[in-house]
Amino acid sequence: HRFNKSQQDALLPYIESGLVIFVGATTENPSFEVNQALLSRTFVYVLKPLTETALETMVLRAKERYYPDYTLDAEALKLIINFAAGDGRRSLNLMQQLLTIAGGHDDKRVTEAMAKETLSLQPKAFDKQGDYFYDQISALHKSIRGSNPDAALYWFSMMMESGADPLYLARRILMIAWEDVGLADPRGTQIALSAYETYERLGSPEGELALAQAVLYLASAAKSNAGYMAHNLARSFVKNDQTRPVPLHLRNAPTKLLKELGHGREYRYAHNEPNAYAAGETYFPEGMEEQVWYRPNPRGLEKQIGEKLKYLKELDRKARGEF
Repeated sequence: HRFNKSQQDALLPYIESGLVIFVGATTENPSFEVNQALLSRTFVYVLKPLTETALETMVLRAKERYYPDYTLDAEALKLIINFAAGDGRRSLNLMQQLLTIAGGHDDKRVTEAMAKETLSLQPKAFDKQGDYFYDQISALHKSIRGSNPDAALYWFSMMMESGADPLYLARRILMIAWEDVGLADPRGTQIALSAYETYERLGSPEGELALAQAVLYLASAAKSNAGYMAHNLARSFVKNDQTRPVPLHLRNAPTKLLKELGHGREYRYAHNEPNAYAAGETYFPEGMEEQVWYRPNPRGLEKQIGEKLKYLKELDRKARGEF
């Protein structure tokens, strides 16, 4: 993955001709780091994390070979395996660290208490900006969307303990509030923003509580992506549609000339209408069919919003004589 695009491209003719047998290894996701042209000419093998049994065998074998006079308690070994998280090199490094500390004691013994004290200072597996980083973010987002506050709190805590930037998490939490809770519970966005601002003022560790409670609230709140979907539909429509003029009755008329040209003429001021609603009025450009992008879900506040919009549509039909 350290080859740039030009270097990778230079290999293509030699791989195709069979002159070069290409064998590579990367800790990065090849879908992002290896050119598609090169990737399509290779087989990709995924190396999965080592099992606990494999890690245990590796650690014990290394200890017997390099530290035969030392003792590694079974409970301490379990802690090493747990903290290694399937990474063989990490398990060996942790073992060596503990045995080095034990060398300063007469019995040269690694106890459970020693392992807990030492390993508690070790960060969790975390590759900032790597696959595991985004996998954890994905797990946090989907746990909140799936309305599981405990799972969401687990992933949030895992990332915090692993050294993730709390302000990055705060931004993601705020985004989740708008994307997955939306108008079903507008208080969710207020709480998310308040948590963000609280952390900016308090920092760690006190500010982390605000972020954690925002996670819990959003996971427990009513869910709706109706606003998110409506926004995407509207943007897509405008992107692919022609540029349309603003209808005269909706145009601004700050000067006498513009008023004489018809700007704002026949505009109906909603507050002067029954129910503060100008029934039958049109707000889309002339020649464009009325669109319905926002479809409120029958959950939370959006249930009431949906009922209100349905009522207003009925008033429009009556005003236009469509009944």
